[in-house]
Order: sequence, then structure tokens, then C-alpha cells
Amino acid sequence: MPALELLVHGVGGATPQDMLGDPRTVRVTGDNTAAVFRRAVDADAEDRPADYRDKPIPEAYVWSNLTSGNGIRALWLLLLPFMVVNLAHWMRPTTEGHARTIRIYGVLVRLVALTLTFLLVAAACEVAMDLTAWQCAGSAACSGKKSWLGFLSTANGGWWSQPGRRIALAALVPAALTGLLWYLSHRTWSAYESQQPLPASAEASADPEGGVVPALGRPGFWYGRRLVARLRAAHTAAGFIVVAAALTVTTACYDRSAANWALDACGWALQGILAAGFVVVVWVICRRGRSESRFDLVLDRALVALLPAAALTALVLAVLYAGWSRPGWKSYGQLTGGPRAFGLLTLAQLVLVLGLAVVALALHRRAPVARTAMRGLAGPAVAMLACELGGVMSGGVAQRVADWLDGPGTPGMATGPGEAVIGPPVLLTWQASVIPPLLLVLLLLALHYGVRTWRTRGALTARVEADYPGENPDPVRTGRIALTRAAAALTDHAPRMIATLSGATLVLGAVALLGAYLYDEVPGRAAKGTPTPVEAVAHTSQALGSWLIGFGFLLFVTWGRRAYRDPKARRTIGILWDVGTFWPRAAHPFAPPCYAERAVPDLTWRMATWTERTRGRLVISGHSQGSVLSAAAVWQLPQHTRRRVALLTYGAPLERLYGRWFPAYFGPSCLRGLHDEVDCWRNLWRHTDPIGGPVRVVPDEDLHPVDHDALLDPLAYGRTHEHPLPAPILGHSDYQADPVFTAERDKLLERLPEPLLPRQQSNDAPDQGSSGRSSG
Repeated sequence: MPALELLVHGVGGATPQDMLGDPRTVRVTGDNTAAVFRRAVDADAEDRPADYRDKPIPEAYVWSNLTSGNGIRALWLLLLPFMVVNLAHWMRPTTEGHARTIRIYGVLVRLVALTLTFLLVAAACEVAMDLTAWQCAGSAACSGKKSWLGFLSTANGGWWSQPGRRIALAALVPAALTGLLWYLSHRTWSAYESQQPLPASAEASADPEGGVVPALGRPGFWYGRRLVARLRAAHTAAGFIVVAAALTVTTACYDRSAANWALDACGWALQGILAAGFVVVVWVICRRGRSESRFDLVLDRALVALLPAAALTALVLAVLYAGWSRPGWKSYGQLTGGPRAFGLLTLAQLVLVLGLAVVALALHRRAPVARTAMRGLAGPAVAMLACELGGVMSGGVAQRVADWLDGPGTPGMATGPGEAVIGPPVLLTWQASVIPPLLLVLLLLALHYGVRTWRTRGALTARVEADYPGENPDPVRTGRIALTRAAAALTDHAPRMIATLSGATLVLGAVALLGAYLYDEVPGRAAKGTPTPVEAVAHTSQALGSWLIGFGFLLFVTWGRRAYRDPKARRTIGILWDVGTFWPRAAHPFAPPCYAERAVPDLTWRMATWTERTRGRLVISGHSQGSVLSAAAVWQLPQHTRRRVALLTYGAPLERLYGRWFPAYFGPSCLRGLHDEVDCWRNLWRHTDPIGGPVRVVPDEDLHPVDHDALLDPLAYGRTHEHPLPAPILGHSDYQADPVFTAERDKLLERLPEPLLPRQQSNDAPDQGSSGRSSG
């Protein structure tokens, strides 16, 4: 029986024609989203085994449409903070035992994710309800410039002119945004999280020798349907509660000042209902995490349906309450509770991130791993960056809308009815003002590592020339190769860069919060009376921050619009999702969906069914992110199938990125366990590759090493008979162009056991009880 080579592409995607080197391809299995392809000439290869005695049947698994398919993927840019905070969940340090501490880590990350939902919906409330309906529509000077606001303007005295009715109508915008997020999450949940894994591993909880199954080999790891449904219900309810609270608090404050005891009682009752809803949402978020040790088919239908419905009902009651006639009510200043809400959100984020750092450090110290990024603090650092992203996006939208409604100028707030000064909460302006110092830190980092790279280039020239003995040295050629190697090595310094950036973000965020609390004025006004240099820096930071945050927002929108229309641009954005959405949605249900929950079952099913049907040998060849998918799929295979599968990885970030940043899932012990279970594993890498690298698995004496020596790149230093034209520096691409690739693939196939005869297969296969167990 011929062998099969299953190719899995990496980031950025690929076409089956390019992967198979043939313009004529056919789809073997799959759909328009992800599928397995063969060359047309190989479609019936199993019926012609004699033609494939000396070569495997090539197949290509194409999954690029999972992250860069149709135009709706452009909307995922809005979910970037949610994706980043979801990564923080999986960056937990490795540890043995300590289940309670691990649970606390997960709860803290999910609470940080909840604050991001609050922040997004609060920003929508700020734009629609405060800046537009409350401030601008309540000012004759502002609404007179916007004809589309005429029916809300107090100058017209119409039915909608009362403040409560204006903000009740504007509440439709944040409520619709919450509904859109629910729809996107539910739509992708049905397509991604509902893909069932291979039944053969559905009952596995330990390997045959009594050991613990690695996390990525657990039956329920790639089936997060239940948790995502619960989180989606909780976050949707949280969004509706935020909108209802913005309506209720403002209206109740007026009722208390107007001494209307009936409406005041309704306001207190409604606020009590919303507080109880908030407690329920937090309880749901904290109550249950992921269930990975079993294939969890349970769906909490009552909770999933009733919680958002109850929150929506509370929102309807809040709309009716705010819309009740109050003829004497006039709007001025900012919406009641808005500045305090943003302050409390920022404070909660800082406290949660610091708590997360304490827990992560405790976990790392109990079982330290040498190459773990940031000594276990990668998760808290990334969570801090997610909060900063959310703050920048929220502040950018609010600042641009304020400028559009009332023109650019120093942000502030109206102090009396009829004034046209429109501005977001002071805290958002302070947060925008710390962007220039943050960019300065980023610039200094770039300069530092730029100089470091140039110095490393000089140190590498002798090594480059030593790798090509017998060649006439060419300083230009040597310098280019050395610079490529030095630039590729920057990946190993990424933890320090992220640590510096997140630390600066934490400090500057605390400064912004403290400044807004102490002065209750924008930085430019707060600095009045200070020494001239201080005042100049405050005004400059505020002006630059406002401009930069607006520019960033416009650039963000332009990028998203281009991605919606241009498939090439959408594929570029898809590279970001390839890296960021590999992990299941364990912290935030509105994050872009996890494509691996579709890709890993696809690969597992294909390998298991083909080897069972043909009893043949199979090598799965994964490039870049495809190597991560390949390793995850092999972990999910039953032990008797894994014995007939070899793993070939090239340009693999398995240890260099995933092992360092996600040590609990790709750390040294995990990769060593994979090698022990899959003896036929070979890894190819280059010094010029900025993504891939060695997996650093040290095998026992009786096992084959995983890492090949670093491949030469370029293949030839100068012109040769085999390369009459200058050979390019390939870096992360075209590993298959190196003759070593074919040689190592053939060696892997030779090491696999010969195909079993039917009688041997029936005797060797485990019984029904053991076939449902996974060895890791």
C-alpha cells in the first residue's frame, strides 16, 4: 500500500495548486471553508499502488478560508482587544497540581475580559447617548449645525426633545452593537466550536500506562461549545445591563432632585434589578471554566436563553422609565455617572491585572521553566495590552465623534443649558495624552534593538563565511546573510519588548487615572500654573494624543474597509488571526473564533480514517502555523493510529514562540512527551527564519533526535553549476526547495512500520474499550 504525505500550510494561507505544484487539483474531502486536495492525477492513487512504490501520495489541507475567507472577516478588527485578552488565558505558566491557583488564574482573566465588554458598550453609550443625544441635541448651538438631529433638539420642543426620550432612543445604538456581537459569536460558534472531535479519543483521560494526557490531547480540548455559550450569554447580558444602567442612573438622579417619589421609587427598584443582574453575570463568569478532560455535550440551555432575555427585559423597562414625560428636565454637562464609570472600569482593570500577575508569578515559582517568556508574567502583560487597546479604541471613537459634532478644540464639558462645548469624559482625554510617551518608549525600543541587530550582524559575518567553506568571500553577500540572521534573532527578544511596553502601559495608565481623579480637568487645563516646561509638555501631549488617537481610529477604519473589499488585504489581516485565533475562546466569547477547533478535528479525522481504511503509512508535514496544527492533531490520535503516523515540521514555532509563551501547553515536558509518543518526528529550521526554530527536545539514547542541523540559507553562497543564478535568502518560506526536505521525509517513512495485512491489523488493534483511549 502506498504512503500518504499530508501537507499543512502556515500563516498567510496557500492555494492547493501552489502546495501540490500542479494547476490541476481536485477536492478529496471538505467544503469551501477547509478541505483536503490532491493533484488530479493522484485522485485514484490507492487503486494504483505500483505507481507509488518510491514516493508518497501528496495531499494538501487548505485552511486559509477559516481566517481570511469572506468580507465579514474585516469586522473582526473590532474584536482585536478581545482576541488579545483571550491569549492571556493560554499563557498560564506550567505547573504541577495547584488546581485552585490555576482556577483563580482563569477567573481573573475572564473578569478582565468582562471589563473589556463593559468598556466597549460604555464607549458606544458615550458616543450615542452622551455626546450625541444628551450634549449635542440638548444644545441649540450644536444641534443647529446637524439637521439630522433636529427632531431631537430642545429648540424644536417636539415629543423627542425631552432628555429622557432622547437618550432612550440613542440607547438603541449600544443595544444594537451588543446584539451584533451576540450574532457574530453565535454564528461562528455554530461553525467552529460545534465541530466534534474524533470519537476514538472521546473517552480518554489517561494514557495506557496510567500517565496524565497532555492538555492538547484531552478529548474536550477542541470542543469548547458549552463554555462559549455560557460566556456569550453572560457578556450579552452585561452589554444590555450597561446600556440600561446608563439610562436608569441618569434618569433616577433627576427624579431624586425633582422629588418625584413615584418615579424615584421606580428608579431605585430598577437599579436594584440591574445590580442583581450584574451579580448574576459575574457569578456565571466565575462559576465554570473549560471542561477539557471529557467530551462535554451538555448545553446550559436555560441559562443561555434566560440570562440575555432577562437583561434585555430590564433594558426595555429602563427605556420605558427614561421615556416617561418629565417636562421640566433639561440636559447639560455630561451624562450622569459617565466619568465615574470609566474611572471605575480602568481601576478594576489595573487591579485585576496586578492580581493576575501575582497569581502567575506564584505558579511560575512553583515549577519554573528556564525559557518561559517574562518568567511567567506574559499573561498579565498581554492582558494589560488588551486593556490599552480597548482604551485607545474607545477614546479614539469618542474623541473623533466629539470633534465631528462640535469641531476640534480643547475637550471639556458644558456647564449650563445651551452651551455647545462637547467633550468625552476627562479620563479618556488623559488616556489619549499618554499615547505620545508610550510611542516614545516604543521608539526607544526600536532604536535599541536596531543598534543591537546591526552589531550582531557584524559578529555573525565570520560564522556565515565558515558555513560556506571554499567560497570567495563577498562582503556584500556576507553582510546581507548576516543581517537576515540577526534580524531573525529579534524574535527571541520579543519577551523583553513586550515586558517593557506593557510595564510602561501600566504605569502611564495609572498616571492617567490618578490625574483625572485629582484634577477633574484635561491635562492642558490641569497644568495651568505649573512651571512653563511642565505646562508645555501637558499641552503638547494632549494635542498630540488627541491627533494620534483620531488618526489611529481613522487608519483602523480604513484598514477594515479595505480588507472588506480587497481579498489580498483580507489575507494580510488573516495572518494576524492565524496566530491570535489558534486558541479556543476560553476568556472572551466575542473574540474571533478559534479556527483550530475546525482544523484539528479535520486533520485528526483524515489521518485516522485513511490509515484505518488503507492500513498504510502517513507523514503529516506542517509548515509554520501548520506545524502547530499538525502537532495538535497528532496529540488527538489514538495510540494505535499514532504508531503509523510520522511528523515532519519545518519553520515551526513550536518551541520558539508557543513553547515560551504558552508553556503549559507547548513547554519542554509537553514537546518531550510528544516525541516519546511519536518517535518518527523530524524538525527542519534555519538561522534566517524569524518564526521557526529548533524544538530543543533532547531524546533518550535509543531515540532519534528531532532537530536537524540548521539548514543552509541561501542554498549556495555564490554561482554554482546547480545554482547558476544567485540563490535567494528564503528565510521562513520554501523549505521544500531544500533537498534535505525530501530526504528527511523519505527517512521518516522508512522508519514507520510496514503496512499491516488485514489479519495482522485485527490482531494488533486494541479492543473497543482501549480504542477509545488516547495516549496523549
